[in-house]
Amino acid sequence: MDTTATPHVLVVGAGPVGLATALLLRARGSAVTVLEAAAEDAPRPGSRAIFLHRQSLATLAAADPALGAALVGNGLVWGARCTTFEGREVHRRTYTPPPAERAPFSSLPQPVMEELLRAACRRAGAEIRWESPVTQLASSPEGVVMRTPDCEHRAPYAVGCDGARSAVRRAVGVRLRGPRSPHAFLVVDVADDPARPMPHERAFHYRDPRMAGRHVLTVPFRGGLRVDVQCRPDDDPEALSGAAADWLPGLLPDGHACAVTWSSHYRFQQAVADDLTDMYGRVLLAGEAGHLFAPFGARGLNSGIADAATAADAIAAGDVAGFAAVRHRAALLNRRASGRALSHLTAPASWQRAAQRLAAVAAPRSRRAGRWLDSAPYGPRDAGIPGSRY
Repeated sequence: MDTTATPHVLVVGAGPVGLATALLLRARGSAVTVLEAAAEDAPRPGSRAIFLHRQSLATLAAADPALGAALVGNGLVWGARCTTFEGREVHRRTYTPPPAERAPFSSLPQPVMEELLRAACRRAGAEIRWESPVTQLASSPEGVVMRTPDCEHRAPYAVGCDGARSAVRRAVGVRLRGPRSPHAFLVVDVADDPARPMPHERAFHYRDPRMAGRHVLTVPFRGGLRVDVQCRPDDDPEALSGAAADWLPGLLPDGHACAVTWSSHYRFQQAVADDLTDMYGRVLLAGEAGHLFAPFGARGLNSGIADAATAADAIAAGDVAGFAAVRHRAALLNRRASGRALSHLTAPASWQRAAQRLAAVAAPRSRRAGRWLDSAPYGPRDAGIPGSRY
């Protein structure tokens, strides 16, 4: 099989990472077929991954400037960050959002993001085949053969972007390894109320008295607000979610309509694949097919887009081993960074809880203490995502 010319590539999964991979491959001249198990009109509920870093925006805009503008135009750049401790403010930063062409990030629901990416893929000439789950996969030194219910597909390369339960990863015999958090987190999407709009600020509340001392994170996105609640060990997340009508209004502006559009709960896994390619260097893994992180710092989606860019470059250059080494190292760094954030949030050790309280006491006199309380729940800023800021 001749791979000296720009190759045909199979991409499995039409989520944001799969679509980004297809777009970036097309920008480098490869023909692309995307295989997606779901139907094109399948419901896609919830905001899910909402935060695109500056570097991710730049990567996608380089492939399609109209997409870059649309991702910013359909998103939100909030202008304030606030942190409280037991109901008392310990840090606040306000800033004027820059012009759209220099947006530091964009906060928008994943379904909107996917719609914009699909349109960009159509403009670029990538083919998307819906209702095409991969039922068999075989790789060899010459390339990849995949079967879907109605077709056999052959190509020199394939990129698995099919998420945490990746059929591609299982087919090539690669394992994910890493711990799972014992702590549950509840996530609730609330639609914005035009009559009483929510402030455009990201807020983290340590030991929020409105939630009986649970940690609460609120992040605005275009059209709504995400509310994350850290459950206690003895909480029933289902029951807490079912009682949202009782506690949620207390977290919102007085009189807010409080329309819940989606809710879910998770115990986050911190896992990285043993390898990000198959044994022949013909199948590559990107996004959650290759790594799972706690979401603090928005590392899952944004590292997935970095995976996509590196995979597209590697296939164009014929250096798949280089992709595997670079992105596996990035995945380990991101796991470490998100693990630090998770440890800070759950604070299992008495010294961690004492450090948080000491910083809260010092915050009125020490900007450094307030900044630490504000930034620690998200982990180090630069951990395998070049140029990342949040």
